[in-house]
Amino acid sequence: MTNLVIRRETPADFKAVEHLTMRAFWNIHGPGCDEHLLVRKIRQSQDYLPNISRVAELNGKVVGAIYYTKAKVVEDKTEYDVITFGPLAVEPTLQNSGIGKALIDKTIKLAKEAGYSGIVITGEPTYYPKFGFMTCDRFGITDAEGKNYDALMCLPLNKELFNSVHGKFLESPVFEECDNDEELKQLAAEFPVYRKVKIKDGFLMLLDKRLGVIEAVGGDDYYVKFWELSIPAKLSKDFNKHSVRPKVGDDVLFLWKKDGISEITSVCKNMLED
Repeated sequence: MTNLVIRRETPADFKAVEHLTMRAFWNIHGPGCDEHLLVRKIRQSQDYLPNISRVAELNGKVVGAIYYTKAKVVEDKTEYDVITFGPLAVEPTLQNSGIGKALIDKTIKLAKEAGYSGIVITGEPTYYPKFGFMTCDRFGITDAEGKNYDALMCLPLNKELFNSVHGKFLESPVFEECDNDEELKQLAAEFPVYRKVKIKDGFLMLLDKRLGVIEAVGGDDYYVKFWELSIPAKLSKDFNKHSVRPKVGDDVLFLWKKDGISEITSVCKNMLED
């Protein structure tokens, strides 16, 4: 993307970035989302690091954002300063286009230049290793409950400093301040109304899988509505042949193939519409 610009966020971007973040996380971890509220709260937090947080702009429109905050790793009474990022949001109709990569590459460089010892995150374990992230068990770092798992990863920025970091990873308290239904309701009034979906599959999108709605059917050809896009698709070879074929209005999970025909993997039931 030759016209992509990575820059600092300005107050004029605030509303657009919150809307972008809302779209990026809508129905991902459950019905609706709260990440757009988190973005607003991070900006007001003393742990916010605007010096390395960035937005991505394409042809004059903000299409991505990444927010960094202070964090720490605690062992007994010793505290080690680290940083973390999240949310990382990319406009859903432009995902898998290199925007997220550009944001991460730029901000890792900025964080290293600023002298931070390392970055600790909870993220997609098949995505972040390409940037050099490793599982935290290699460094004696656990989550707040003393547990390790593939999604808990870190990236040393200063190996000499980071090699001394051991203990429990603790994020900023701001990450615990978004589970407020009243605040989310008030915030929702500022943005377009989007349909909430809850499906049995739980976590919906692992890099390439998307949730859409069947818009049109013509024989074995389907069109899936994904935000403002109408995406041509066929049934995946893994689609259960004994299942009822998708019909117009059905919620479906599909593999989005931008350079070919996308594949519908399953029909989903919205548990909020029983």
